[in-house]
Amino acid sequence: MAKKTGAPDGAHAERLGPWMWTAYRAYHELLREKLRARFEKQEGPWMDRVADILAELVSARWESDRRDSPAVRRLRARLDALLSE
Repeated sequence: MAKKTGAPDGAHAERLGPWMWTAYRAYHELLREKLRARFEKQEGPWMDRVADILAELVSARWESDRRDSPAVRRLRARLDALLSE
């Protein structure tokens, strides 16, 4: 059983508040890392292909300064095909 300090319950909770928040954040960060690792293992190669096409698409839009250039249309078609897999 925990030793009583004589401080009112509210003061005790106030001291623990930041630590409890830190513990919850750490728990959720760990869960996020584990999920990220699982997704990387399962979907990594596919996500790499999506990221490659998105990077090319952004570059093509910057270079052409138009949304409807042939390069942008070609990349969007590739992306649509990949996303429909």
